[in-house]
Amino acid sequence: MGENLIWVPVPIRTHLITQEDDIVEVVLRYTSSAAEPGDIIVIAESPVAISQGRAFLSSSVKSGLLARFLCKFPNKDGSLATPQAMQLAINEVGMLRVLMGAVAAAFGKALGRSGDFYRVAGKELAKIDDIAGTLPPFDRYIVLGPKNPQKITDEIYKKTGIATVIADINDIGCVDILAVSGKVSEKQLTEILKHNPFGNDDQQTPIVILKKTNKGG
Repeated sequence: MGENLIWVPVPIRTHLITQEDDIVEVVLRYTSSAAEPGDIIVIAESPVAISQGRAFLSSSVKSGLLARFLCKFPNKDGSLATPQAMQLAINEVGMLRVLMGAVAAAFGKALGRSGDFYRVAGKELAKIDDIAGTLPPFDRYIVLGPKNPQKITDEIYKKTGIATVIADINDIGCVDILAVSGKVSEKQLTEILKHNPFGNDDQQTPIVILKKTNKGG
């Protein structure tokens, strides 16, 4: 019987979420009439961070000499490839950790290994979006990763009884589950979300409700 069921994403359109919003209240408001027991509420990472005041206008970030130097080394498609994003990384974890990460990355590269920068400097820096792939005005902002995502999903789950997830998903199928509350298989969830059901641009659907349905509809 279970083999005939699949998870179907239902995108939920919201208003433009800003730092004036309480993300828990936003999720409760928009899902209260649509989410049911057995569903999974999935929230995009960036709106959570934006609601926490963790979005910074790129042109307003003053980068220092170290940031301007270190940003030359990451892949140009990476999130820390601009002086402004690197400066925010330094502000987030401190100059020493970023320097140690840079040294570790250099040694790792010599050994043909990747990811040492984030392992040493802090995995939270991998969550930085520069510039965020989202709708105006936040397309001109650098967005850090959300703080305490587990606390947010726990609160929503406690109030709704519905499994809740915060995820970072890109358009090439990379899924990073930041927090899960409720009975959810992260492996299964990663497979379901790899096609990125969020609409962070004009669609304005940063919340998705996953519902089980028969394969035939």
